[in-house]
Amino acid sequence: MANNAQNISQSRPKNIIIMIGDGMGPAYTSGYRYYKDNPETEEVEQTVFDRLLVGMASTYPARVSGYVTDSAAAATALSTGFKSYNGAISVDVEKRQLATLLEKAKALGLSTGVAVSSQVNHATPAAFLTHSESRKNYTEIAERYLDTDADVILGGGQRYFSEELLNKFTAKGYQHITEMSQLDSVTTPKVLGLFADVQLPWVINDKQANQLSLLTQKSLELLSQNPNGFVLLVEGSLIDWAGHSNDIATAMAEMDGFAHSIEVVEQFVREQKDTLMIVTADHNTGGLSVGANGEYVWKPEVLHQVKASPDMIAAQAIAAQEWQPIVTNLLGFEPKIQEFATLTNARMQGNEAMAIALRKLIDIYSNTGWTTEGHTGDDVQVFAAGPGAKLFSGHQDNTDIANKIFSLLPSSAQ
Repeated sequence: MANNAQNISQSRPKNIIIMIGDGMGPAYTSGYRYYKDNPETEEVEQTVFDRLLVGMASTYPARVSGYVTDSAAAATALSTGFKSYNGAISVDVEKRQLATLLEKAKALGLSTGVAVSSQVNHATPAAFLTHSESRKNYTEIAERYLDTDADVILGGGQRYFSEELLNKFTAKGYQHITEMSQLDSVTTPKVLGLFADVQLPWVINDKQANQLSLLTQKSLELLSQNPNGFVLLVEGSLIDWAGHSNDIATAMAEMDGFAHSIEVVEQFVREQKDTLMIVTADHNTGGLSVGANGEYVWKPEVLHQVKASPDMIAAQAIAAQEWQPIVTNLLGFEPKIQEFATLTNARMQGNEAMAIALRKLIDIYSNTGWTTEGHTGDDVQVFAAGPGAKLFSGHQDNTDIANKIFSLLPSSAQ
């Protein structure tokens, strides 16, 4: 035990970055490997996930919520080291507040921040920054961010921040920005960057944007100005949203955006040598299967041909009189006559029905399977690099991840 304590002190990082691929069960990282594979070469190339894999984690919530967690209970476990009920934002089953990783870090003199692709007051960032009895209390959570003293808050969610609330943030010294182009003008903390009404744009609709990578890069730049160090949460939030919609083309593009962000952090870890990165998922979404229907086949090349998210394709198809050529062009393949008949029927029912029909068609052509539009209870992978990374190897519970991170924080304020 003494040896273990010594090892921790020798490898205690100055900075800690926890990255969560929301909904990113193991099938997503496997699928991403084949999605990124170069078909011209004999071997299947490794991805950043293969390179950094160290362990697995169980994700079940408190007993009262059974075995399948939601994002709020999972983020509470990862942030506080305690299991709670589905919907809880860093409160226990009795609804008492639990100290979060970012609160502990702030009390120790470290800088803190969150960078996410959902609204900044969504379940995962909320559970790292504050407390609420329900993840649905979006306005209350946004207001409570005022008291967190977080140095960096970047993502979507403009609709939850009233003019009055924004004025309170600026009165506390926050720079408030709404355009990605304004990131360059921010050279010191604190910053509240809200770049969309709710979520950031889907990666598939703006492949050049790499917005989460830019937010991650800016967060590292700002937070590393603190000589005591920092703790940063980065979330690839929309992997989960695509999973809930059983939308494989959009999900793989979101995985790509998240992978780019991981590579930004991996490079920072290589250069700084005093920074630990831990990457995991909060749970698995959609029961994705790489291959389906009794066929031993999966065709990621189909996904590369899809030029826009199914909801965007649906919107364009509904807006146009001559819609079939638009659908064929944006899908990257021509549906058969019977498939067009199904799409025609869906188009008459509106955007959502049309988007669902398009997603199902992409599943057929790529041979992708799903078991649910909700979450599943599968274990998730854990990836790590930097000082302290070995602590996260093997099997662990999601609460263990939090407790191991706590053991790596400084023992007293700096």
